[in-house]
Amino acid sequence: MRRGAVLILAIVMLFSTACADSIQKAPDYLMEGYDGGVDYRLWENNLFFRRMQEKTGVSFELRQYTDKDRWTERKGELLAGQNLPDVLFKAELGSNEVRDLYLNGYIIDLKPYLETYAPDLWKLLQDHPEWEKAITMPDGAIPALPAINTLQNNDAMWINTSWLKRLKLEMPTTADELTEVLRRFKNDDPNGNYQQDEVPLAFLGMWELRFLGHAFGIIDNDYYVSEKDGVVTSSLTTDENRAFLTWLHQLWTEGLLDRNGFSTTDTLRQITDEKAAVPYGVIMTSTPLTILPQTTLSQYGVMDPLVYEGKQIYRDLLGDLVRGTFAITSACKEPERLVSWVNFLYTEEGRRLAFYGAEGEDYLWNEDGMWEWAAPLQTVAEEILPTHTISEGGTAPGYENGLFQTQYRDEITRETIKALRNLKQYSVIPYPPVTLDAETEKRAAEIQDGLSRYAEKAMACFVTGDIELTDENWEQFCSTVEEKGLQEMIGIWQNAIR
Repeated sequence: MRRGAVLILAIVMLFSTACADSIQKAPDYLMEGYDGGVDYRLWENNLFFRRMQEKTGVSFELRQYTDKDRWTERKGELLAGQNLPDVLFKAELGSNEVRDLYLNGYIIDLKPYLETYAPDLWKLLQDHPEWEKAITMPDGAIPALPAINTLQNNDAMWINTSWLKRLKLEMPTTADELTEVLRRFKNDDPNGNYQQDEVPLAFLGMWELRFLGHAFGIIDNDYYVSEKDGVVTSSLTTDENRAFLTWLHQLWTEGLLDRNGFSTTDTLRQITDEKAAVPYGVIMTSTPLTILPQTTLSQYGVMDPLVYEGKQIYRDLLGDLVRGTFAITSACKEPERLVSWVNFLYTEEGRRLAFYGAEGEDYLWNEDGMWEWAAPLQTVAEEILPTHTISEGGTAPGYENGLFQTQYRDEITRETIKALRNLKQYSVIPYPPVTLDAETEKRAAEIQDGLSRYAEKAMACFVTGDIELTDENWEQFCSTVEEKGLQEMIGIWQNAIR
């Protein structure tokens, strides 16, 4: 009988333990977010979330949206307060969506929790007041957290340094010097195939050509405005913009700009044959890999900004922040635990875990102080990154400064990161991040739609010569952009920073 009692007790204890394990494994919170465009990534099977649970003790029921349109639709439901989860991760929330979700009470103010429960993020914000200001509402609330990346992708000038060496040319430092280099690229057969098939400067549309405006001191944003010392201006009607367009027309007339630049796409101009002659001299792009094989990357380097009136300046496309990546809803009962959870991603260890995986498993340190992947690159791309990390897809909250990449064993990668970090020192955000009220935002979008359509087309026509850049035509351009609301646009953004 005693043995029977022991057996019954053991069964009871086993059952109790099983129940306890079952209760313990029940998810603590419901997480929703967008993560698309990466094959094989399923949050429910991704090692990142498992590893984070081991680090923090927080578990989630995960609802991943892989279709961009469906996530946009879901955000519309959230804006109506429908079936709120506890937390939004990789949320892809625009500043207007953050504003409306917060004002309607569907996401909460996180600022009261940051100093205590997110000390690493809080220190970053205190060290960089401009970052805190960028995510703070007019009433002082911080409803959503950002991805902070001091090495954001930018539309840089990538020049074929192997062509420079072959033609014994120096790196150009001014618009005039670049013009001479482009002429040599066009005429002197730098790719060595005995054909004049070189494209001296490749670009996609007027939007991309405008990044060359820095050579004339122009760094306006997509609303055609920039801010300096609290004053908002636009370069559209300035003498500098006319001089810039005159220079571009000269390049076009001499055949130094890609003749297909206003009509092509990356897909159409892409070269996949590693043995093919490289046709591009200077490429306006975030990386040459958008159109060229990886084996050609060593041929290209990032140009420093061209000098204008003794200064170098370049437009910073994205700045350091991507806003709206993480928010906690009013349905959450313990927001402090989730704030503590996300704080880990603003540490060096957390960022590596999120984007590179686990040290000793997914990547390894060598004796020379450099790191490398623990598997072949194809395996990394096809298996490790999709199933062990949350890199790519939607934008995750966290902090990245690029230093880890400077320790990667591949020299080409290190040199590329070094060049981009160098470009960063010249880069300026044309206008600081702000949040407009709904009515003002709508009006700004209305003006931009008409202004942008006209300005982009007219400037492209000045470049190609379809519209001659005479005094009369320039005056017509200036008066038309004024009619389409340029001064009102300047006023909107001026009022937003007062």
